[in-house]
Amino acid sequence: MTEEMRTFEELVAEAEQAPVTGWDFSWLAGRATEQRPSWGYQRLLGERLAGARAALDLQTGGGEVLAGASARAPLTVATEGWPPNVARATRLLHPLGVAVVADEDRPPLPFADQAFDLVTSRHPVTVWWEEIARVLRPGGGYFSQQVGPASVFELVEFFLGPQPEQVRAGRHPEHARQAAEAAGLRVVDLRSESLRTEFFDIGAVVYFLRKVIWMVPDFTVERYWEKLRELDELIRHQGPFTATTARFLIEARKPA
Repeated sequence: MTEEMRTFEELVAEAEQAPVTGWDFSWLAGRATEQRPSWGYQRLLGERLAGARAALDLQTGGGEVLAGASARAPLTVATEGWPPNVARATRLLHPLGVAVVADEDRPPLPFADQAFDLVTSRHPVTVWWEEIARVLRPGGGYFSQQVGPASVFELVEFFLGPQPEQVRAGRHPEHARQAAEAAGLRVVDLRSESLRTEFFDIGAVVYFLRKVIWMVPDFTVERYWEKLRELDELIRHQGPFTATTARFLIEARKPA
């Protein structure tokens, strides 16, 4: 049975029951698409890790991105704050020689000054620049792909209505540059892209909002039942729901 033939209730119920631990979006295969940035973060991550002696991956999620990198530093540590993801990352990364540390993602990081020559993070929720600078050795680097301003806000504003300009302008790459420099780091690369995301059925939307919890922070199926019905009708009659994804890549160095 195709997704178009299944009822709204069936699609929503299936998405509600799907596990959302980790940072693997394979459940959405055939149901949603997200254009990837041209720079290829995971490939570049592997190149950076190959040249590092001690590396720290912050907010590693389920560890999928780090595990898929082509190399790891002789000493590699990952942090994660959500208990289900800590367990998942431990199962995935420990066999690869990576230590996983449960951390609540608030200062201070549980590491000594100048402990690492590379700190990485893909899609961090928060970035504690002063702590990153503290744990980096002189000459060490920070490498990260982050979510840019107003990313997927077509979907956010469908549920929450128009957002204030200060919210839409948040997570701007120039803000990241300023914060990095204020912490004493020198930004050596900063690039951004606007990309296309499509949701082909309402189940994909429910799964996405359950997994990426900061998009619609109070999201539950019960609370947004009527809006979900409205969006289901829209997709069935007009085709995929399209949104713009914002991503930026930032690389910074601590002066030697």
